[in-house]
Amino acid sequence: MPTTPKALIVATHGFEQSELFEPRRALLDAGVDVRLASLALDPIQGTILDEKADTITPDALIADMRVDDFDMLVLPGGVANPDKLRTDAATVRLVRDFMAAGKPVAAICHGPWLLAEAEVVDGRTVTAWPSIRTDLRHAGATVIDKEVAVDGNLITSRQPEDLPAFNAALLAALGVEQRADA
Repeated sequence: MPTTPKALIVATHGFEQSELFEPRRALLDAGVDVRLASLALDPIQGTILDEKADTITPDALIADMRVDDFDMLVLPGGVANPDKLRTDAATVRLVRDFMAAGKPVAAICHGPWLLAEAEVVDGRTVTAWPSIRTDLRHAGATVIDKEVAVDGNLITSRQPEDLPAFNAALLAALGVEQRADA
């Protein structure tokens, strides 16, 4: 019997609600074991644009996560979320470890800021929210304006409206399909 794929979502306060909840739901609906890690175990506050939205309670601490325990890493956007996480050494190290292991790493909207901070986009083709594209270019990436960019194990998208394509790319990278009963 095949093993259940495992995905890790990393987020903190200020995540864009749809960019965490919708990929999480798509993965769960496909039978993927999904864990959420953050900087603390207290509930984290989502946003819809700049307005407070729903909270979610993390399953684990980022500092305790190991790349060997997961098949994929997902990095939601929101402005404050990746901006805070890119100052956390454990988060940056985890992103580097996933990329070095060749496992799928998926980042949407402002999430690719973490990829630039981890110095893993040099020579890669990515997309992202317009305001961080210069940062990605300065980190050596080729930036395109498409709903989803897949470059090897790296999956990136621009914005919440791109979630259907982003989620499809996540499932494809894990080789799973949404269950008919979901």
